[in-house]
Parts: sequence; structure tokens; C-alpha cells
Amino acid sequence: MRIDLTGRTAIVTGSSQGIGHAIATGLARSGARVVLTGRGASSLDDAAGRLRGTVPDAGIVTVVGDLATEEGAAALADAVPDADILVNNLGIYGSRPPLEITDAEWRAYFDVNVLSAVRLTRRYLPGMMERGWGRVQNIASDSAVAIPAEMIQYGMSKTSLLAVSRGFAKAAAGTGVTVNSVIVGPTHTGGVEDFVYELVDRSLPWEEAQREFMRLHRPQSLLQRLIEPEEVANMVVYLSSPQASATTGGALRVDGGYVDAILP
Repeated sequence: MRIDLTGRTAIVTGSSQGIGHAIATGLARSGARVVLTGRGASSLDDAAGRLRGTVPDAGIVTVVGDLATEEGAAALADAVPDADILVNNLGIYGSRPPLEITDAEWRAYFDVNVLSAVRLTRRYLPGMMERGWGRVQNIASDSAVAIPAEMIQYGMSKTSLLAVSRGFAKAAAGTGVTVNSVIVGPTHTGGVEDFVYELVDRSLPWEEAQREFMRLHRPQSLLQRLIEPEEVANMVVYLSSPQASATTGGALRVDGGYVDAILP
């Protein structure tokens, strides 16, 4: 399948590293002009350099700001008034005993993981609808469905994203704009290798170590290895394409079969 996004502008939030950077790279490979966002200018410059090293002719814009705030969202909208593709990838996570989660933490998870996506969708969706074409994707998690006991604040935020995606898809009904969420399973991102080696034999080669980790600590995975960020990006690039025009209001899984259900 040849996906051509030439002439499209794609905003990817939280795109200086990890899944966000992989998504931006995949979109750039397909010809999109990509907008990288993050809170640090140096990390964004580094991310833009790495992307150009992979896709030399990529059109890249970097916008520094805290998208968990109204000011950050406004700054992005001022810098990039219109977009054809919006990928809300920005997110935070961490473990905490449920009864120790403070009001401030609940608010922080909602502000960063949910409200940032709502604000940007509210800003960019109307233009997409007027032009009759657009793609909005919210990066969710298996934790949206299989709520982890050690981080229910994170699970709550990702469940909320599923609802947000479905609701905005209804708002865009019949306009040629699609809105979806992508449910991501255990992924090989920064710091994960150290985490894995805290739980399995450090003498094991990485391929064996991650499979041992999955067998012991994530046995419900059917993939039985960690997902690579590029594999998540492949789904996002497809959903951003003209070929995905009949897919909207959905929750598409890139979870390696982690969630033990046929539907989300």
C-alpha cells in the first residue's frame, strides 16, 4: 500500500522522542510536513536533526510550549493556524497506590493526557470540517481497558481519551474528517530496557531479556515481546491516509493482543 501525504500538514504532540517521534518520522516519510512539539527547545532541535537524518527532504516545524496549558495551545495555534492531521500523543504516566493519589495528581493527569487533546481538537477540527478532509488521532493505551491497579489515574485518563475520540467523531460526522484513538500496548521506549533488566537476568541478550520479561510480567501479551514505536507509527500513518477514509469513531489496537477481548 502506497500512502502519499504530500501537501498535508501533521501536528504530533510530544514528538521529541519515543512513540511521538516515530509517528512524526513515519508521517514525514509519507510526504507530510510535520510539526514537532515539546517543552524544550534543545530537545526539539535534536529531534528535528534526527528526523532530517532519516528523511532528508522532510518539511519540519518545531513549536516549543507546554500543551497542557491554554497558553501553550494558543502558541501552537498561532504558529500553525491550520493542520490536516492532528496526533495527540502527549502524555504522562507513573505508578501510585490508588488511595495515595492526590487531587493535584488527578488534575495533572487529566490536564496533560486528556484536556490537551480536547483543546487542540477544538482548535483544529473546525478547519478540517470546513475543508472537507482531516484526521484526528488520540494515542491511548491498553490501560484504558485493562485498568492497572498501580496507576488508575493513568488508566482513567486513557479511558477518557476513548470517549473523547468517539464524541468528536460524532461531531465530525459526514464531513470527510475522521477521528480515532489508537490503543498501544507495552512498548520499547526510553528507559524500558533498564526497567526490564531490573526484573530479569542482566546477562541475557536484549531479545531474550524482553521475552523473559513479557513471559513473567506481561503474560497476557500474544506478541510475547515489546512493541517497537515504529509499529505504532505504522497504524497512525495508515489512519492518517486517504485509504482509511471509512475508519472513524474507532479504537484501533496496536497492543500485541495484550487486552484479552475481541473489542476494546
